[in-house]
Amino acid sequence: MQFFIEVLINGLLSGLMYSLVALGFVLIFKASGVLNFAQGSMVYFAALAVVGLMDKGLPMWAAVIGAFAVMLLVGLATERLVLRKLVNQPPIALFMASIGLSFFLEGLGPLLFGSEVRAIDLGIVDEPIQAIMDSTGIGISKFDLFASGMVMLLVAVLTLFFQKTKVGRALRAVADDHQAALSLGISLQHIWAIVWGVAGFVALVAGLLWGSRNGVQYALTMTALKALPVLILGGFTSVPGAIVGGLIIGASEKLAEIYLPPVMQDNFGGNFGGIEGWFPYVFALLFLLVRPEGLFGEKHIDRV
Repeated sequence: MQFFIEVLINGLLSGLMYSLVALGFVLIFKASGVLNFAQGSMVYFAALAVVGLMDKGLPMWAAVIGAFAVMLLVGLATERLVLRKLVNQPPIALFMASIGLSFFLEGLGPLLFGSEVRAIDLGIVDEPIQAIMDSTGIGISKFDLFASGMVMLLVAVLTLFFQKTKVGRALRAVADDHQAALSLGISLQHIWAIVWGVAGFVALVAGLLWGSRNGVQYALTMTALKALPVLILGGFTSVPGAIVGGLIIGASEKLAEIYLPPVMQDNFGGNFGGIEGWFPYVFALLFLLVRPEGLFGEKHIDRV
């Protein structure tokens, strides 16, 4: 039981890291209806900006501020040069544009900041917390706990921003009905620019955490794929859904990685290692059959 609890807790903490990437998808989809396939590339680009600026002699804090300015510029440029040109176009056109943006950032990042694998040192060691280990025998990583705290803090700030500020209320109005928001004098371009800027900031936080754990490398672009099952479970328009979906995917992935291979091998033979690579997608596919709109998504009825 102690081992089960340890696996479950570590899975939940890892799931919050997936939720961080999913948040970027949710923010943009809520405001503009765009499934931003480039979110993983934005995470990679932000992490590259941090280490690239540090290579030029900037201290860590200055490099993070500089990378934040870079991500704001990326977000604003994306809204003005891409999204604004495709207003009222079919959703597939916007999706294809985000794919193009993904490839553009993946090429531009290494060109500006270098492509070699580098590490981001946040000063948090990825090792068990000794006090918890001594008292309970359960190993909980310092880094996982720190990253989870950062995610929860970011979610709290975003929630307050959406609920308490004028811009946040305008964003929710745009998310509910574009035409109604326009009739109230809300500028879609202004809201979209803010949302893409916030999504760039979320990508920066994700890039710092994932880059610290796995190193700043091209594989960071694949974090977007990890976020897709999270979005399917939580719903594409719900910030709480991104958190809950991440917790479910993280926990189920870790439990499946430990407990499913022995059962599968006993019943079918063969080698079932690496199950954590595909299990979240199978789990999300099965969930789609039961609740296509996600746990926190809204049902849509089209009348014809």
